[in-house]
Amino acid sequence: MDDTTTRGPRSGSTTPSPAVDLGDDVWLIDTRMGGYDGITAGYLINGDRPCLVETGAATSAGDVVTSLEALGVGPQDLATIVVTHIHLDHAGGVGDLAAAFPRAEVVVHEAGARHLADPSRLMASAARVFGDVLDQLFGQLRPTDAARIRVLDGHGGVDLGGGRRLDSFDSPGHARHHVGLLDSLTGDLYTGDAAGVWTPETGDLRPATPPPEFDLVAALASLERMRERRPTRLLFSHFGPVTDVDTTLDRSVEELRLWVELVRDARGDGLDLDHAVARVRERTAERYALRSIPALEEKIEVLSSTEADVAGIWRWLDAQSVLESTSD
Repeated sequence: MDDTTTRGPRSGSTTPSPAVDLGDDVWLIDTRMGGYDGITAGYLINGDRPCLVETGAATSAGDVVTSLEALGVGPQDLATIVVTHIHLDHAGGVGDLAAAFPRAEVVVHEAGARHLADPSRLMASAARVFGDVLDQLFGQLRPTDAARIRVLDGHGGVDLGGGRRLDSFDSPGHARHHVGLLDSLTGDLYTGDAAGVWTPETGDLRPATPPPEFDLVAALASLERMRERRPTRLLFSHFGPVTDVDTTLDRSVEELRLWVELVRDARGDGLDLDHAVARVRERTAERYALRSIPALEEKIEVLSSTEADVAGIWRWLDAQSVLESTSD
């Protein structure tokens, strides 16, 4: 028996924000990574078979349990926990939530399932990247019994009961183990990080391109798959609902292409990675309204830092250079 069955979920440091009713039994739960409001979202579909989409970080698990209980979802009620991908701001609370809701099936892309059953490699990698702030921002992902994990291979989905379902599709580019989820009743599309980071306070949309798996070609193809499904609303994990779907997806494409070109040009001018980061900051200084709000910019940088996003693009460009040289 692993320790997920013997310990309850860890509590957050503050009182949870009230869940927001988005209609059709969909509720936004602010999972408050690192104590920041409006930075990471989970969504409860509170129908015949209640389903939680995204858990947030492990440090948020106690607050998420409290929010679910306030919505009438007790320990025996949650049917499914599904995550778009296994990064710790989206899936770090899976082990805790699985322990708190022992009947819930855990659903994840097939490439991420083994890391939920045995998080040791994932946590070791995260420790190298985040160092001393790992526990403050994310906490420790606890293992989930492999028998409770169901994998998605880019098809299938989640039964929500009453004929309603979440249909899944592969949406790599941000990560290989990333899926999109479309609600058959509402047309809501759960984007994870595949469409970038939406800032509702200012309407800014920035790409999410961290290492090690960013791939521009795959990311653009994923955005096209989203468009083909003709969603009525985009539900961003960072952060909240957006109804202007076509314009927002157009912006997602534009931002991705812009950041890649900025980094490509910096490399062509002989700049190193640190100077490329500085150039991207300079060239986008007037592009995002959040840059004029220091507290808001700080919050978004904690979530999706310019350094990490440029580093992810840099790594992808390195890989492209290797491919080009070997094909000559």
